[in-house]
Amino acid sequence: MSIRKIIQVDEKVPAKLLVPLSLQHTFAMFGASVLVPIIFGIDTGIVLLMNGIGTLLFILITKGKAPAYLGSSFAFLAPAGMVIANMGYEYALGGFVFVGLVGCILAGIIYKFGTSWINIILPPAAMGSVVALIGFELARITITGGKIGANIMTDTSTLNDKIVFGVTLTFAILGSVLFRKFFATIPILIAIIVGYVTSIYLGMVDFSTVTNTALFTIPKFQVAKFNFTAILTMLPVIFVIVSEHISHQVVTSRIINRDLIKDPGLHKSLFADNFSTMLSGFVGGVPTTTYGENIGVMAITGVYSVQVIKGAAIISIFMAFVGPFSALIQSIPGNVIGGVTFLLYGMIGSSGLRLLVEEKVNFNKPQNLILTSVTFIAGLSGLQIQLFDITFQGMNLAAIIGILISLLFYVFDKFNIMNEKWNEEVEI
Repeated sequence: MSIRKIIQVDEKVPAKLLVPLSLQHTFAMFGASVLVPIIFGIDTGIVLLMNGIGTLLFILITKGKAPAYLGSSFAFLAPAGMVIANMGYEYALGGFVFVGLVGCILAGIIYKFGTSWINIILPPAAMGSVVALIGFELARITITGGKIGANIMTDTSTLNDKIVFGVTLTFAILGSVLFRKFFATIPILIAIIVGYVTSIYLGMVDFSTVTNTALFTIPKFQVAKFNFTAILTMLPVIFVIVSEHISHQVVTSRIINRDLIKDPGLHKSLFADNFSTMLSGFVGGVPTTTYGENIGVMAITGVYSVQVIKGAAIISIFMAFVGPFSALIQSIPGNVIGGVTFLLYGMIGSSGLRLLVEEKVNFNKPQNLILTSVTFIAGLSGLQIQLFDITFQGMNLAAIIGILISLLFYVFDKFNIMNEKWNEEVEI
């Protein structure tokens, strides 16, 4: 029986593989990462530039031990939208910078006091659910109708849309289990190329944007401005991004079979993540975060090398200055991106379930059953809670509810009032 070749974090990849493997990560992150600046109405070039620089800084700060691509964060959309509408984008930038600063301070606190508290606030029964929700809550956007900007969103309203979506997904699935040697490392890239060629054949691609784009472009920089109200509006997002970061580090640890919480350490990865957000905010970009799409690529391909992530970051920086290259990628229909993310998001969700299994979570214990059940339903039910002008929902809301219940159960256990021990003494 053949076993898939794993390329570990610190391993080099052959020169002939580096470009296609890097492009694979670029395609995986591109749709979502460009969508954020489109929603904010800002230049996509500055975002691609700062995503690339932020990723390189992340790798540098974590000493090349944590493979992660930093793309545009969706956690800031609601509060940033309010600030932009009332004050302008420059003041939203100030909010990004301040939230990033708070995240860096939290990283320092973690460095001082350690990470033992993680198993208290997010024990395996809750953490597995939160990790799974990273993938499961994104599942709906893989087939959401409508298009935003340059065909970023999936559209399955016509027969041709469904054909492109189905062809891309089919090649992603079959390639992941049938391709061998060189092709086994790039099934997602091949699926995107096949889907793109299919969409061209069906007349779904408009190349006018590519031909009309200037050869060289300069990203549009903006200077951050600070306002107390804008900062307060943005600040609650810190709870979302910290829980998201921890979850991403946990699921990546499971995939690569290394404990990233311990080495390079949560303090380093959290600092790097938030420092990138600070830097991006200072010059006109958007907040950054480790990307689930790229985690999914690693899970499918078995290629974890940070060298490949560096390559994707360099490509992102290159796209910020070369207009036709960026426009060419933006011409890829959302159905193609939806076809591959359909599989990628599912892989992330499965990693959360894998965590529950590998941690041997005992669901005969009521507290574990309740933690997992409530966390899942909080994330998947569509429940929304408005607090400080921020809407908490999905994985973010599930993480917060999971933390609160976990803390409550921890206190109950410390005071020895959990009925579990009492029930063990009762004979029925």
